[in-house]
Amino acid sequence: MFTSDVIHSINQKYNSMQSVLHERGIRRWAASEAQQLGRGGVSIISLVTGMSRNTIRRGLLELKSINDEQLDISRSRRSGGGRKKIEQKYPNIKNELDKLIDPMMRGDPQSPLRWTCKSIRCLSRELKQKNINASPNTILELLYEMEYSLQANRKTREGVNHPDRNKQFLYINKKVKSFLKSNQPAISVDTKKKENIGNYSMKGVEYRPKKHPIETNIHDFPNTQLGKAIPYGIYDIGRNEGWVSIGIDHDTAAFAVNSIRTWWNKMGRKNFPDATKLLITADAGGSNGYRTNLWKFELQKFADECGLDITVCHFPPGTSKWNKIEHRLFSFITKNWRGQPLINMATVVNLISNTKTKQGLTVHCVIDKNKYETGIKINNDELKKINIKSHKFHLTWNYTIKKSK
Repeated sequence: MFTSDVIHSINQKYNSMQSVLHERGIRRWAASEAQQLGRGGVSIISLVTGMSRNTIRRGLLELKSINDEQLDISRSRRSGGGRKKIEQKYPNIKNELDKLIDPMMRGDPQSPLRWTCKSIRCLSRELKQKNINASPNTILELLYEMEYSLQANRKTREGVNHPDRNKQFLYINKKVKSFLKSNQPAISVDTKKKENIGNYSMKGVEYRPKKHPIETNIHDFPNTQLGKAIPYGIYDIGRNEGWVSIGIDHDTAAFAVNSIRTWWNKMGRKNFPDATKLLITADAGGSNGYRTNLWKFELQKFADECGLDITVCHFPPGTSKWNKIEHRLFSFITKNWRGQPLINMATVVNLISNTKTKQGLTVHCVIDKNKYETGIKINNDELKKINIKSHKFHLTWNYTIKKSK
């Protein structure tokens, strides 16, 4: 029998030895201790240290070996010892894994993983059907070696680039600089994404008491009584000021122009009392698209009311993200209402109106309660009444509408 003092002493030695000795050294120390204890020594050393009896017995054999000097003392294990890499057992495992992850590029288009989630457990099951046994953790290590990583989609594709794309950017930039230099208003306009009004979850997070998140509806079915918010924004490029009209009906050209009209009557006229012209930079499509006749017809009515020459420059198709309103106004509005359910129109107005930046951005917001009819067609007689003059460069994207003669 071994006393508790002996066991305690062995435990102390082991705790101090395992931090300084490598695998072979600790094995031989355990074998040496077992020799000193005599009969039952292997069992007690195994019990105290947690080492297997076979490991201690192997250490005893090494101590007795007359060829021990042939062992490389710099190694923890003998040459060739340890678990073999899975590539040695399955030389084609990386190739098969590559085919499963990207079947369209490297594998069979009929791969079972083409239309399924490519989790490491799913990959492990699929490899097993190919007689390759690899645990999910092993697959994770292989993916790291193969330089795979979890990646989300990235919005970078713009579709086919128009040949005049860059020239139009330069043209818009030149026009904006010219208007700002002569103290004439230059604005960027667009419609922000429509939002359902109600207790719905919004993307983003905000600080709340621990374990007390805002509870929202499980389903996002629109509430017909509360309706939707349709934010149409006007960004004053020179003054770094924003205006947002919240529509409750339809996003039409009439709604877009009325938003610009409201901005001019409430803010623009006061900020630019001597203005004779107005520059609008807009997307190529939507309610303010260059192919929308109603947009031009409504702008003519606005020009007649305010007496300004209205110049419009459209961004090329597929390049709306370059419109300044996107990253100078809308992006900050989105950040400001992140994680906040838009439970009613008052919430929408308050969140937009209180959007501010270190650069001095201020935003004003109102609700447009007007109804806007959809599907309005402008006939040829009405088109002829539009006093429009196309610019020399890309006449469809750049034009000026003056007061009716």
